[in-house]
Amino acid sequence: MRVYEGTILTVDAQDSLAHYLVEDGGRIVYVGDTLPEEYSSAPREQLGNRALCPAFVDTHEHLASFATFNAGLNAMHARSNQQIKEMVADFAEKCTSKILVAFGASPYSVVEGRLLSRAELDEACLEKPVFMVKYDGHACVVNSALLKLVDDKVKNLRGYHPETGEMNQEAFFAVSDFITGSLSIPELIGNIQAGMDYLASRGIGMVHTVSGVGFTGNLDISLEKWMGRSAQSGFQVRVFSQSMNVKVATSRKLPRIGGCFACALDGCFGSRDAALVEPYCDGESGNGVLYYSDEAVTDFCKKANRAGLQVEMHAIGDAAFNQAVHALKAALDDFPRENHRHGIIHACLPTEEGLQICAEYGIQLPMQTSFIDWPQEPDSYLRSILGDKRAAWLNPLRTMWDKGIVMSAGSDAPCTDPDPILWMQRACNHDNPEQSLTIKEALRMCTYNGAWTTFDEDERGSLEVGKVADMCVLSRNLYEVPSSDLNEVKVESLILGGSPYKKQRQSVAAAVLRGMLSKTKI
Repeated sequence: MRVYEGTILTVDAQDSLAHYLVEDGGRIVYVGDTLPEEYSSAPREQLGNRALCPAFVDTHEHLASFATFNAGLNAMHARSNQQIKEMVADFAEKCTSKILVAFGASPYSVVEGRLLSRAELDEACLEKPVFMVKYDGHACVVNSALLKLVDDKVKNLRGYHPETGEMNQEAFFAVSDFITGSLSIPELIGNIQAGMDYLASRGIGMVHTVSGVGFTGNLDISLEKWMGRSAQSGFQVRVFSQSMNVKVATSRKLPRIGGCFACALDGCFGSRDAALVEPYCDGESGNGVLYYSDEAVTDFCKKANRAGLQVEMHAIGDAAFNQAVHALKAALDDFPRENHRHGIIHACLPTEEGLQICAEYGIQLPMQTSFIDWPQEPDSYLRSILGDKRAAWLNPLRTMWDKGIVMSAGSDAPCTDPDPILWMQRACNHDNPEQSLTIKEALRMCTYNGAWTTFDEDERGSLEVGKVADMCVLSRNLYEVPSSDLNEVKVESLILGGSPYKKQRQSVAAAVLRGMLSKTKI
């Protein structure tokens, strides 16, 4: 038993503040302003100027991919292609892996104003294959050594550009499949657990991971399920299978399906293949790309909905958003369900009509507020391809919230750093001030709403009696910090099931391997 005394941000239905919280056996047994006598002799933790809040939930992440890139080279903060070349060359000297994996190249955050080329990667590293993923996770640049290995697999696919080394759309997916298929099981397990440890350092106690692309036999789904069950730290993993085949989920007894890649309805703004109702303003990109017909998406949604699955799909542009909304509406008209919690991931450029359908049909939106004022995709770039009117309508958080649509927060990692403080800072300081949220709303989006999204709200997401004691200690009381200064708040510690989080990399990796060697079904 332990008593926490100080500022308790409960995120209950009234956003109550409390002065005391008592944890016993991993659950919350008391929350209030006065401490009952029965708890007076329990050990106390004085919060002082700090605050206690629910553990954060990342509601959209590619955990296995994030783990892979987290173990590789992060070039996201480079501000020139020359700097990226130097980073790759230095990484090549130190890295013992057969293939070098890097992430974060952007044409919009470097002085050259263009994407790194295959020739430049060759100058940095000619002998070893190099896989440099673009910041948006929807394209990559390969060097000549990697191109030689994958050329037969990608040369007839859309998005194949061997002269520059850039791979988009289906060609990118094929290269990604090759890279993930080259990872050993022990390496993948170690990387995933290290990724979970990193998320915990940011105060994240639960992750909704979209999995099932590029790993033989959907190995990432099995490993993430197994590791989620085995994590002695109390870290929670909820797996969405990225497939348009309902059996991929039902055969594994997963209650949910969806994500990006195979469940992406369009591309992204960085590659100008997000699907738009009206053409891009650059005069070259047309209306972007819808990967599936309306009929195919509707058929998938109907089958998944009838199977009792929760469905989520990626939609960036307004045409893709409309396609997702109408497919989910058709599925629910076909087979009504009161508590489905279907969702549309990203929803960067929604339509008014689509938002109204979301509100009426209870369609939730896992948002990535890190995309607001994103250095890798600056506002000036978005205005140049979308025009001022559409750019001003990107991520309309206030409009969504006021319509009663449930929004949660996620990182889309590895596309952005999993940082809930940043999510809140961006949500409360929107480029279009009229679309900003309040701090209380942003905290709810990052905690309770995230738990609600996967039906976990009875156990987690707020600090209330009877719930699991999954909590964060923050350096300051969020409610007393000006929204402009939210980025100064730090996560000091994560408490899961009443216990401080401890890194589990070695113990969990060993447990997973033992289970596999003993033919434990995963």
